[in-house]
This record gives sequence, structure tokens and C-alpha cells, in this order.
Amino acid sequence: MQAASATEQLSTQVLVLKASLLALWAAVSFGFCFFAREFDFMVAGWPFNYWMAAQGAVLVFIAILAFYAWAMNRIDDAQQAAGDLPDA
Repeated sequence: MQAASATEQLSTQVLVLKASLLALWAAVSFGFCFFAREFDFMVAGWPFNYWMAAQGAVLVFIAILAFYAWAMNRIDDAQQAAGDLPDA
């Protein structure tokens, strides 16, 4: 019973992680595009709204992927330490 509870708790952590990162991705992808005209200032000689549409959103997406990989490694390590996962 306790092992099932630990597995459910970690499954909940994974779902919360996925939902929050998906919400961040949606906010960046749609938020910057929707409010692009309001971000009308210059960064390194380029308009910020153009930079975010062309490069910034992709960089944020890569950062989200890197954070997801790091967080899942921590969750997997926690499961292995608890004895819920076999060694790889």
C-alpha cells in the first residue's frame, strides 16, 4: 500500500511539472505574439518584439526542455532511492 502511495505521489509530481511547463510554453508562445506591439523598444539594435518572435520564444522552449530533463532526472533518482525503480 505504501509503495502505491509513493508511486501516485511521484506521478502527481510529474503531472504538475508537465502542466506547469505547458502553461509556461503557452504563455510565452501566445503571450509574446499577442502583446508584441506593446514590446516596442530596442535591444542590441533590434526591436524587442521582433527578437522575441524570431529567437526568444525558441530559446525559452529550449530552456523549458532542459529544465524538464533536469527535473525528471531528479524525480527518477528519488524513485530509485526509494526502491520504486530498478537500476538502469
